[in-house]
Amino acid sequence: MKKAELIFVPGPGIGHLASGLELANRLLDHDDRISITILVMNLRLSPSVGANARSVTASQPRLELVDLPEVDPPPLELLMKSPEAYICAFIESYIPHVKTTVTNIVSSLSSSDSVRVAGLILDFFCVSMIDIASEFSLPSYIFVTSNAGFLGFLQYLSKRHRENSSVMIESDPDSSIPGFFNSVPAGVLPEALFNKDGYAADVKIARRFEDSKGIIVNTFAELEPFAIRSFSEDHQIPPVFPVGPVLHLKSQPHPDLNQDQSDKIMNWLDEQPQSSVVFLCFGSIGTFSPPQVKEIALGIEQSGFKFLWSMRFPHPQSSQSTSPEEVLPEGFLERTERQGMICGWAPQVEVLAHKATGGFVSHCGWNSILESLWFGVPVATLPIYAEQQLNAFRMVKELGLSVELKLDYKKGGDLVTADEIARAVISVMRSDSEVRKKVKEMGETARKAVMDGGSSFTSITKLIQVVTGNS
Repeated sequence: MKKAELIFVPGPGIGHLASGLELANRLLDHDDRISITILVMNLRLSPSVGANARSVTASQPRLELVDLPEVDPPPLELLMKSPEAYICAFIESYIPHVKTTVTNIVSSLSSSDSVRVAGLILDFFCVSMIDIASEFSLPSYIFVTSNAGFLGFLQYLSKRHRENSSVMIESDPDSSIPGFFNSVPAGVLPEALFNKDGYAADVKIARRFEDSKGIIVNTFAELEPFAIRSFSEDHQIPPVFPVGPVLHLKSQPHPDLNQDQSDKIMNWLDEQPQSSVVFLCFGSIGTFSPPQVKEIALGIEQSGFKFLWSMRFPHPQSSQSTSPEEVLPEGFLERTERQGMICGWAPQVEVLAHKATGGFVSHCGWNSILESLWFGVPVATLPIYAEQQLNAFRMVKELGLSVELKLDYKKGGDLVTADEIARAVISVMRSDSEVRKKVKEMGETARKAVMDGGSSFTSITKLIQVVTGNS
């Protein structure tokens, strides 16, 4: 039988590319008949993407990276209106480059007796590339880097748009979404739905899912059994393959973190008692207004727990404050000198894996949630953008695997108060809490899911059978 060459088109953001790379490695480890070419788009907002990708692929001979040429980015005004619309426009500007590269790969293998191009695996942001696959009569598979609940949301959005194409408003009634037990309040739906550019971008993504041959989701059956079961019974969407947790658990280089900084953080953690430290980290672009930073600081101090706070700031050229001293409450650094540490970028995987880390205040990006589950660290939810509010709602209200700080926080909205933060930190750090017990158990289940014979291992086997034509 011929070997199968797959062409991956991951999203340009660092989280999407990291998940795509790890999925590629998982497939290669699973079947030595597969080889993969990954097409890397250069988003100037994520300068470390290329370095990360090359460090991951250096030791894998059946994995090739192709750096696509730079394109002129969409106007920044679009980014201000809707990050989703900006990303979609950026990706669509890459269609000619992707088509040229796919043409070259298909042509180079057309006369091969041993290797054939078996299809394209596309990040869900890249569904516009389905048309390229169709031109070559190749199947497309969509990789949802988020959870099954998010897939249900996209399914709901496509159906809703056919019945009502208007932009959503905050006062809309709760929605019944596939894969959710509870009705979902408008306040926890992605913010993109409430402006016309973001709504149009999300609808464009949602409506292309039915054109794929399969949907790969970064979750595992035991985490979202109700959703996975509902999709398997729904013959209106392509087959769903839960293959998670797809995590890159080795340290990734980042320009904002040097080895001395990393060592300082890990040495400090080494000195702390087991499960005594709450870790606060809000993603690569998780910044807050100075008043909100002050409330977070006062809340941590009030909680009395040890803390490690990865505090991100706007770009140095921004007119906003860019140093802790300018935004923290007066005297905070002196008062909490023995209580905690503030850093810039933190090695999140290593911190969550450390025995001293007992709780995590997070923006609820899906990669961060999966990492916290993997290491058995409960999360207090402070979502900021994209689908993070929906993730927070799912983890707290649907799965009972997180502590509620906020579910519907939006930048520019009401401040989360110091009292609320203190209460959430105290709750997430409780050693005898039911949430902590459930998170530990789910972490063990996650590890079993990806092992030989586990649910995700079996799902990857089925995916490979479909991709190679042996199903």
